[in-house]
Amino acid sequence: MSNRFSAIQAPDEELDFLDNSSAPESENSNQPAVPEKPEPVAPARPSSAPDVSPSRQKILDAKVKLHRKMLEEFNLVALEQLPRDQLVKEIHKFVSDYVNQERLALNNAELEEFVGTIVDEMTGLGPLEPLMRDPDINDILINGHENCFAEIKGVLQPIVIPFKDEAHLTRIVQKIVANVGRRIDESNPMCDARMADGSRFNAAIRPVSIDGPLVSIRKFSEDKLSLEKLVEFRAIAPQMAEVMEKAVAARMTTIISGGTGTGKTTMLNALSAFISPKERVLTIEDAAELVLQIPHVGRMETRPPNNEGNGEIKQRDLVKNALRMRPDRVILGEVRGEEAFDMLQAMNTGHEGSMATIHANTPRDAISRLEQMLGMTGMPMTVQSIRSQISGAIHLVVQLTRLADGQRKVTSIAEITGMEGDIIQMQEIFQYKRTGLTDEGKIVGHFEATGVRPRFLEDLVSMGISVPGDYFEPGIALE
Repeated sequence: MSNRFSAIQAPDEELDFLDNSSAPESENSNQPAVPEKPEPVAPARPSSAPDVSPSRQKILDAKVKLHRKMLEEFNLVALEQLPRDQLVKEIHKFVSDYVNQERLALNNAELEEFVGTIVDEMTGLGPLEPLMRDPDINDILINGHENCFAEIKGVLQPIVIPFKDEAHLTRIVQKIVANVGRRIDESNPMCDARMADGSRFNAAIRPVSIDGPLVSIRKFSEDKLSLEKLVEFRAIAPQMAEVMEKAVAARMTTIISGGTGTGKTTMLNALSAFISPKERVLTIEDAAELVLQIPHVGRMETRPPNNEGNGEIKQRDLVKNALRMRPDRVILGEVRGEEAFDMLQAMNTGHEGSMATIHANTPRDAISRLEQMLGMTGMPMTVQSIRSQISGAIHLVVQLTRLADGQRKVTSIAEITGMEGDIIQMQEIFQYKRTGLTDEGKIVGHFEATGVRPRFLEDLVSMGISVPGDYFEPGIALE
């Protein structure tokens, strides 16, 4: 096959804590100095919490004592303004003197770990810092200070994050929230925000969370996956990737559907590379995560209400405003409510090629969810008019699935072809077919065409874009 996707080959397939209970909250409000490209530090891997030996307990007690001593002797506000390497040097000297004075039995590696945890706790996120630096971790999920999980290389598994107690975890949550200009307390026990590095952060504390703070961190990756990389990782077949590339270039309006953590945002970022650089694109998100691979992008983000319940800016407000800003395409990070009406209006009135993501398990479920969202607007519309709006606006639905073994796949690409009576007509063009399971529990399967030639091929031909006909031959595994 001559397209560039066909040349890609698939690849072969203990932390510590520190109690800073004596630290005033105001001293923790500054943004920590973090290196641009920190060295990966391996987090605690799945294991049960180890028993603490007397000698180990002595070291832990020494850390608490040392931290309090540093609070008394250091100007923390000035200290946090230093570059990280100079900060580490200053703390290293102070800690070394203290270790010698207290006659703690630490080798060089243990001393470096000691210094690292002190720096992380004073200026960073404590025991979360190594996990934030580990490139293998995508999500950090905390259900109380003793029940923690992480998605490591696509697989969700339990890990040990050594928080001292619930108060220790709560302080770190409050520090994260303060750094992004939000607050979380008993009267406002939930927070959804974008961290300074772009990571998505969500937390709930008592009384909403019964067993202690619930924290979810979706880490931001600066290295965005291209469509070529997704082919390399076998998330999509090269023929499917080429069809999607040409569909996006030809302004086919696309909905990307999938469950949580299936890679919807990643796919949206990858497809954006094929939007013409001559087009103006506006993005609308609850928490900005999209990093589109095109030059002319205007980014907008919703705003929650203030303490008095005023000042909220919803996605619907941003969609309405975006249409006054001369966009060629509007991209919604996720459509979840009444903004669906304004989005479909835009798609039907000269903004073809717009894109959005939606939470749904199948393409048909995605359309049903859009119907429900349109019903939330309270507009006097019949079921037929709602479905007519959807069928007239959307061309393609790309379905993403995270398999039981952690693999992420494009499991379906379907085309909406119009209405027949009151029913939206949809035809599947490509699918992922599971064929077995290895002894190691890895799912085996292949991509294949269903044998249906998409109707939008005629539009592509009229624009001088050609797609080989054998891409749509049924029963042949696409590789």
